[in-house]
Amino acid sequence: MATKLRLSGFLAALSACLVLTSSAQPAAAAGARAAGWASVMEISHPPAPADENELIDALRSDAPAADKAITCKQLAIYGTSAAAPELAKLLPDDELSSWARIALEAIPGPDSAAALRQAAGDLEGQLQVGAINSLGVIRDEQAASLLTGLLQNQDEQVASAAAVALGRIGGPEAARSLIAALGTPRAELRSAIAEGCILSAERLLAGGDRAAAVRIYDAVRSSGAPKQPLLEGVRGAILARGPDGIPLLLEQLHAKDEDFFRIALSTARELPGAEIDRAMAGELAGLAPERSALLVQAMADRPQTVVLTAIIRAAEQGPPQLRAAAIGSLARVGNETCLPAMIQTALGKDKELAELAKQTIAQLPGEGVDAEVLEALDAAQGDHLALLIETVGRRRIGALNDVVKKLDSPDQQVRNAAHFALGETVGLKDLPLLITRVVNPVRPADEEAARKALVAACIRMPDREACAAELGAAFEQVDAADTKVALLDILGEMGGQNALAIIGRAAGSDDSSLQDAGTRILGTWMTADAAPVLLKLSSELPEGNYQIRAIRGYVRIARQLPVSQQQRTEMCRAALEAASRVNEQVMVLEVLQRYPSRANLRLAKEAAGRPELKDAAEKASQAIAQQLEAERRG
Repeated sequence: MATKLRLSGFLAALSACLVLTSSAQPAAAAGARAAGWASVMEISHPPAPADENELIDALRSDAPAADKAITCKQLAIYGTSAAAPELAKLLPDDELSSWARIALEAIPGPDSAAALRQAAGDLEGQLQVGAINSLGVIRDEQAASLLTGLLQNQDEQVASAAAVALGRIGGPEAARSLIAALGTPRAELRSAIAEGCILSAERLLAGGDRAAAVRIYDAVRSSGAPKQPLLEGVRGAILARGPDGIPLLLEQLHAKDEDFFRIALSTARELPGAEIDRAMAGELAGLAPERSALLVQAMADRPQTVVLTAIIRAAEQGPPQLRAAAIGSLARVGNETCLPAMIQTALGKDKELAELAKQTIAQLPGEGVDAEVLEALDAAQGDHLALLIETVGRRRIGALNDVVKKLDSPDQQVRNAAHFALGETVGLKDLPLLITRVVNPVRPADEEAARKALVAACIRMPDREACAAELGAAFEQVDAADTKVALLDILGEMGGQNALAIIGRAAGSDDSSLQDAGTRILGTWMTADAAPVLLKLSSELPEGNYQIRAIRGYVRIARQLPVSQQQRTEMCRAALEAASRVNEQVMVLEVLQRYPSRANLRLAKEAAGRPELKDAAEKASQAIAQQLEAERRG
């Protein structure tokens, strides 16, 4: 178990080390990479434990730097404090310092910390920065005094590293040093010192010392630090205060700077308790529309404690931007209590808000919504009734009998809604209800709504073959050509084997309107199983537009749809034989050229034997041969 923990720590340290190496001096970075990258790839399979004395002896030897890097890696996993002295000797080494630090960070005990403290005090430049960073990683409290002194170092990177390391270490001494340094006249250090303060405050807050954390966060807020740490200070000051931080959060909601407004929104999502929800609800009316719209979304991101009545009120009144945001938010956190307001908005004059409200009604969570919709059906009339029936469809509520009754309403809008609802809810056994409305419409004005409903129902049916069989039976019983064509179009949108067979038979009939519809639908079929049907039609239909459409549909499948190379070649051969016009034969040559292969090259050369195709076929053959040669050369 200990070895697994050490390995985990080693990997984390290695990741940090590589980041530091990438920003080190060029010579040092190049040396470290040369020594270490070859072995980094082996980390997922660490070597078996070696005798520690042998590993220490390897560090003392004249072995190449790359070998010593591997040894450091092994010591990071299996070493003890006995290895610390030899690892310490590598800390001044440009090539091996990073690898030695990784091992020292992973090996527990005072010896490792002492070696890193010594290096942090003695080294310079990037090597010193690395040692300081390692002290932060191991959170060596004894280094606080040393790091405090290094805050005054003239090397900006050294002083900045010391500030961040102090923050990681935490503790009273580190906190005092960092707060005192916030007022430094060195502008280039303010960001790092503020970052150290934030890190220190986070440790205090995690440890339960809220008061100390608040003092540090407030110190950062009142300092001249750059904006990012100021924002982090505001966030921390609010969270550390808990409910007492709400006034500070509300203050940021009204800040002129947009970044402080946004930090308030994100922090509001983090605060526990319902008090912040009530406070945000009270601020909605006092903000500009664009800000209140964002605030209402933040409120909805707290579904357990959200003040729902405030969002409902915002959805009913206020500027359009706020209303739109509130309506959209109710789709996530609303319930049946939102239904009256949403219905009123959906029936209102603002079309954009009305559509948003309809979408929200369809998505409102809670089982109680469906019950409320059904209960309101009996008393509703006109637009209100049409909306409720449409809602039955949008929410796919099982209310077949209630909806069927409305199919005979004198109100066209209600009948349209009823057809829509049936299209979204009817099952296979009740599909004849819609088929009958399409085949024998009670009112001519309902034909379009009935057809749309039947399309919607058929497309969503889980058993499309059974559904196609129902439509096929109706197709055989219908005499009107336009109704037959309508059923064929629906079958075409569904797809499947039964639909393909029905459409193929219709296209091969003696009825020109069915030939037209059938070849049109098959010409855009999205699966290759239509190919044999189209090829058969191209030979059986009388010469003319429908025969041409059939052969072109067949060639389209060869050109566009996924089939095997052998099948594509066979299709092209069949198309060349079936096509009676040069135009379609040239289309086949284009397919051969689009998918170059030796078989297609042979077929193109054969086609050159036809006088009417000689020029086009020779051109295609040449292009295919060139592509094959290019592929051979790679």
